[in-house]
Amino acid sequence: MSSLAKNTRATVIPCMGYRDAPAAIEWLNDDKTGFKIIGNSDFQVDAILDIIRKKLAARDQSQKLLDVSKDATVTNLKTTKEVPFKQGLDQEKAKKITALVRDKFPKVKTQIQGQEVRVTSGSKDDLQAVMQLLRSQDFDFPLSFTNFR
Repeated sequence: MSSLAKNTRATVIPCMGYRDAPAAIEWLNDDKTGFKIIGNSDFQVDAILDIIRKKLAARDQSQKLLDVSKDATVTNLKTTKEVPFKQGLDQEKAKKITALVRDKFPKVKTQIQGQEVRVTSGSKDDLQAVMQLLRSQDFDFPLSFTNFR
């Protein structure tokens, strides 16, 4: 995400429409858990957010990673929008995933472990089929897969 922020800054600042404007993208906090987008108006903030989405798509990352539900705040002719990253799963989403996997693949075991769903099976083919099934679904949250072997 660090290089994404740098590339977005490099794209936004030299742009003709943003040269004299206070257009910027900053980290939300020291933990780098999101972006703070600053611009002249809602239109400009949305344009910068569009650039971020295009950069994410170029890196094959999901746009669902961005939580754009917060409204922009306007102060002193400057619009600021905080866009935190979505992290982890809540219980409802985890149960939805486990129910889907158990319905389609009864031989595969699923476990909810905190903010993750762990899927185990003796067969790699089953695990790959589960990954393909989950990718084909249209969830409103991003998915990532890790291998613990």
